[in-house]
Amino acid sequence: MTIAAYHDEDPVQRRLNWTLWRKVLAFGRPYKGWFALLSIVAIALAGCEVALPLIIASVIDAVTLDAGNARLAPHLCVFAGVCVTMAACVCMFIYAAGQIATGVGYSIREVSFRKLQELDFAYFDRRPVGWLMARLTSDCNGLARIMGWALLDAVWGTTMLTGIVIAMLVLHWKLALAVLVIIPPLLILCRHYQFRLLISSRAVRKANSHVTAAFNESIMGVRTTKALVREHRNLKDFEQTSTQMFDDSMRNSLYAATFLPLTTMLCAVGVGITLWYGGVQVIAGSMTLGTLVAFISFASQFANPIQEMARTITLIQGAQASAERIQSLLDTEIAITDRPDVANSTEPEPETIGRIEFRQVTFGYNPDMPVLRDFTLTVEPGQTIALVGPTGGGKSTVVGLLCRFYEPTQGQILLDDVDYRERRIDWLQSKLGIVQQTPHLFSGSIRENIRYGRIGANDDEVAHAARIVNAEAFVLDMPDGYDTEVGEGGSQLSTGQKQLIALARAILAEPQIFVMDEATSSVDTETEQLIQAAIERVLGSRTAFVVAHRLSTIRNADRIVVIADGQIVEQGSHEELIRHDGRYADLYRQHFVEK
Repeated sequence: MTIAAYHDEDPVQRRLNWTLWRKVLAFGRPYKGWFALLSIVAIALAGCEVALPLIIASVIDAVTLDAGNARLAPHLCVFAGVCVTMAACVCMFIYAAGQIATGVGYSIREVSFRKLQELDFAYFDRRPVGWLMARLTSDCNGLARIMGWALLDAVWGTTMLTGIVIAMLVLHWKLALAVLVIIPPLLILCRHYQFRLLISSRAVRKANSHVTAAFNESIMGVRTTKALVREHRNLKDFEQTSTQMFDDSMRNSLYAATFLPLTTMLCAVGVGITLWYGGVQVIAGSMTLGTLVAFISFASQFANPIQEMARTITLIQGAQASAERIQSLLDTEIAITDRPDVANSTEPEPETIGRIEFRQVTFGYNPDMPVLRDFTLTVEPGQTIALVGPTGGGKSTVVGLLCRFYEPTQGQILLDDVDYRERRIDWLQSKLGIVQQTPHLFSGSIRENIRYGRIGANDDEVAHAARIVNAEAFVLDMPDGYDTEVGEGGSQLSTGQKQLIALARAILAEPQIFVMDEATSSVDTETEQLIQAAIERVLGSRTAFVVAHRLSTIRNADRIVVIADGQIVEQGSHEELIRHDGRYADLYRQHFVEK
């Protein structure tokens, strides 16, 4: 399997989707004032650029028709005023476009990040980190640039093109019509390239997601790569991914590189028509030299707005792939959420969680391959339930369902005889303390990571939580104590130290239900004893679910539940199950005998 091998399943449309763009433009509503200013300034700038050739034409006609009486001062004053106005407009529209691009980028990133916080676990099971990172970085930035700068180009280009056409028709309508014959070929050219640029831009975005995912997986798995001496193989895999992006980018660049020169060539034809036909008219005396010079300038300028508008179309084509992916993220339905009647209920939630019951629960990450089948389990308040069994049997799935990271496809999970879907998700999860096999620590200090369990906790409460779980000893041995930086993902700490901090974090949240998912499987014996002592100290009357393989962690549980093939095959205390001499006794003899 190559690095970052995954399928991009988002459906994309093969034409410009104006419904999609209307949704994207909604991000600009808070910046309507800046959009209005940008439009006004763009129109003023286009007007100034159209006025300059007319001023030059008037100067030339004044000199050539009546040189002795020509007064140039008024023309020069107007010319200077137009130039100053243009400079001010350029300054203002750059600032306004920057404000829009920055603001829209902020809005898209904020909404996208909020959506990621709301999505259920199943969504992240289907999406690699690299894919999500590309959505929140390059895609957001691309859309932000489009909202600011593309609008500027569109308004300026449309206004200037309209102004040039009107000015040419007023000056000499016959010559204007001769020059405007290049418009139909330009429209055909734009239509021809539209589809190719759109498809090639999507291919580039998809390849970029693969490359980003490859970087992420290579960095996250660098220790495994080096331990297995996979550097050369990974490099070859990455070269394939990178080569694909290179090929797609070159194809996209080729389309863009040929598109703009062809528009320039067509505009050059317009200049040639002006020189030929206009020159004939000047010789015949039906057109002044100043008018011809203005026409030549207009015909030359004619290329600029068309090129900018063509470039804008190119950018929009490329950005639609980003817009589709961003909107796909935002339109993703949240599979696990509170029903409206539950979310809007004013009835107070219970203060405690008592009896927990799994009633004929069936669940599968893939609906066609259930992990649990008709799973039934009742847990009384304060009981410690140990879940054991072979890998893939469904142990972690049970606690994932309890925490409502997933929901049963069939059956019910009842809390005090009430389906837990009748309660709010945040209410349930605020009652849980979870310690996983591989705890995640955030960049920051030890104090900040423990306090993550309850943001409002003071330093004394943080220290108390660390003391309860036997973490304070190693924390105080650190150079900066509780202010010691843990590094990215806790890279500066050992696995056992990270586990103790995660346990302290869970304790600080003051949960009613503890969930330990293989919490001691990756630590040494000494650290395991510390964690086990801490667990026994903090459980007290709390209900606990413990997924573990080690005897020392589960032997004292109130009930041991053996799960295989998604069903309970036996349950009871350690002594009862040993006497029964069934599946648990076999597991005990194979894996749990202490040496």
